[in-house]
Amino acid sequence: MLNQIVHMQAELRRRPHLAHLGRLFSETVLLKVDGEEFYLTFEKGDLVAILPGPSRRTPYRFGFVTDGEALKRFWEPLPAPGFHDLFGLVKMDRARIEGDILSLVKNLRFFKEVMALPRAGEAR
Repeated sequence: MLNQIVHMQAELRRRPHLAHLGRLFSETVLLKVDGEEFYLTFEKGDLVAILPGPSRRTPYRFGFVTDGEALKRFWEPLPAPGFHDLFGLVKMDRARIEGDILSLVKNLRFFKEVMALPRAGEAR
């Protein structure tokens, strides 16, 4: 899982449109997959730190909790219906959002595009 997150970090830095979308986003986000926690720290749209958890001392604005199989299907080049979107995973009860959902909604396009960066065969 850490490899995909590091890949997201590298891809994010190659996408100037994402730097523009995330320019107002400076938060820490929890990504929890199969109980494994990762704290992603963004500063003005750049993923500056990836801290493995668990940690009770690391505050986060919101969290995205899912299972590894659902995330693997989300990262397919052409995901099946429901697996194509973060809220689709939530609707199918394969993920949940914790914390300040308003912060997520304010930066929804940025966060969705960042989470989709590991999609295999993605052509941009």
